[in-house]
Amino acid sequence: MTINCKGELIDLSTPKVMGILNITPNSFYDGGKYKSDIDFLHQTEKMLKEGADFIDLGAYSTKPNAEFVSAEEEQARMVPIVELLVRRFPEIRLSIDTFRANVAKAAIEAGGAIVNDIAAGLLDDAMIETVGKLQVPYIMMHMKGTPQTKQNFTEYNDLMEDILYYFSERIAAAKQAKINDIILDPGFCFAKTLEQNYELMQKIELFQTFDLPLLIGISRKTMIYKLLNSSPQDALNGTTVLNTISIQKGANILRVHDVKEAVEVIKIVKQINA
Repeated sequence: MTINCKGELIDLSTPKVMGILNITPNSFYDGGKYKSDIDFLHQTEKMLKEGADFIDLGAYSTKPNAEFVSAEEEQARMVPIVELLVRRFPEIRLSIDTFRANVAKAAIEAGGAIVNDIAAGLLDDAMIETVGKLQVPYIMMHMKGTPQTKQNFTEYNDLMEDILYYFSERIAAAKQAKINDIILDPGFCFAKTLEQNYELMQKIELFQTFDLPLLIGISRKTMIYKLLNSSPQDALNGTTVLNTISIQKGANILRVHDVKEAVEVIKIVKQINA
């Protein structure tokens, strides 16, 4: 199982790690932590040295009740950091975390390699067609509503059936647009209750029916720290537990704040399965 990043074939049969770099002032865990170009460069270098295969750039916070950010502001945040990182790390594989086609296009043209869309094209009618024209890998996530309203939409006829049907429709649209490399993200903590998140984790093997790479993003999320009555800052151990389960259940990419620990999970599980 491979994806093509700027002409380089990435083999996902061995799971990979995607390090999160938030360039927002208000993300739930590290928003506002990195304030200057030097901060962004240092954190990116740290994640790459720890073994990150991809760096995921986000310029629009999707935490519950996050404020709206205009497309112009999102692009103004995103593109200069893409250019900065590509200049400093020419071989870097940048994932562009946006649900807006124009932001995705500008960031890919500035040096990005992957589009990571929390809405699978449903919040911007031009997204699927744009990614098809850009010919880059496309991460499509399950979500209902918007970043601001997602937790108002947690009712399902059948959680897994509804999510799998959602992906079957979005995959068909992506293939029609000639998107060659599709990666699925089940969307933990997006339009899901605490109990639904753990049901989803329990049944994650069902996504293998699509025969597509699976990305899991549960790093320091509410499903961990609310269950444990803690905080995002204290959720690394819970994150590691769920990342381990995810790899055992067939995840191909772990999207994380803590790269070193995720790399260690993959090495240990690989050794057990050797």
